[in-house]
Amino acid sequence: MLTDTHHLMQQAIDTGCFPGAVLLVAKAKRVVHFEAYGYANLFDGSPMTRDTVFDLASLTKPLATTMAFLELAQIGLVDPGQPLASLLPQFGGTEKAGIRIRDLLMHTAGLPAWRPYFRALIKYDPVIRGSMLKQFLIREPLIHAPGKVFLYSDLGFMILAWVVEKITEHPLGRYIRQGLYRSLDLEKSFFFPSLDPIPADIHCAATELCPWRCMLINRVVHDDNAYSTADLQGHAGLFGSAMPLFQLLSVFLDAYRSPAEQRLPHRWVRSFAARQGKWGRALGFDVPSRHDSSSGDYFSADTIGHLGFTGTSFWVDLERAVIVILCTNRVHPSRHNNQIRAFRPRLHDTVMEQLGDSAR
Repeated sequence: MLTDTHHLMQQAIDTGCFPGAVLLVAKAKRVVHFEAYGYANLFDGSPMTRDTVFDLASLTKPLATTMAFLELAQIGLVDPGQPLASLLPQFGGTEKAGIRIRDLLMHTAGLPAWRPYFRALIKYDPVIRGSMLKQFLIREPLIHAPGKVFLYSDLGFMILAWVVEKITEHPLGRYIRQGLYRSLDLEKSFFFPSLDPIPADIHCAATELCPWRCMLINRVVHDDNAYSTADLQGHAGLFGSAMPLFQLLSVFLDAYRSPAEQRLPHRWVRSFAARQGKWGRALGFDVPSRHDSSSGDYFSADTIGHLGFTGTSFWVDLERAVIVILCTNRVHPSRHNNQIRAFRPRLHDTVMEQLGDSAR
């Protein structure tokens, strides 16, 4: 156990930063800290455990959607340089036709960050919501020319999920579970509850008291657009616990560092993790910002990661072989608790100092 880190986590619980959390820290494949804190559900008093399953929110983007594109690139079914219309003819003749898959993965496609599609979708029969969402995406105007501006966008990853669906003839969640996750013996460790309910014996962390759903959200996706339809959940919808996250990220790290790793393609892992373009973005992953990064001050330039709105995150230092996974239910019972923004960099700096990796 990392003692200073442990005390900081306990302090975060005591000060209401989040009701509960699981923190896993590993270096050179060895887990050095794996502890649960606080409560998974404030209303029934259930404690957080190391096996608690979380709504991973936007971690879906790197851990499901991006992993799917790694596999599809490896088998030659897609290339990051391909234009969108070559894969989805529905976009032919539109301003989006020339958007490259790379632009969607790097959030440089010119799309808006978010749109409240759910407000329209929930008025209709669930059977037709998927086709309605596709029409919304086709008609959505770009706000920048493709490739010109970085703007983090859920919409781009909805479109990427559509690409996976078109190529594989399976929803993204089913394709990734039956393919990569199954090959890594993780098929029963990750869940897309909009496709298949989470088994009743699985302990889940509650999220928000939702005003428009009139319910405490638990065991179903928190993201409003993802909740409104099971289709195109490339931006959110994945659930999992800390240890399977570590196992999946460890395979990625091994593939990055060694051509001998066969479970993920070394060539494509290196390509996706490399910083590209004038924004220095990786494909499908976040990277530490130059100033005020949630990863703190000490992760190396060769680092990938991502944040999730529900209070989840991971950072992988590819140079130092350090993995830090923080899963919290910070939106429980309200999304308006934003203390985690200041906490994350403090936590990551403390972890790196205790690991002896605080040299810049």
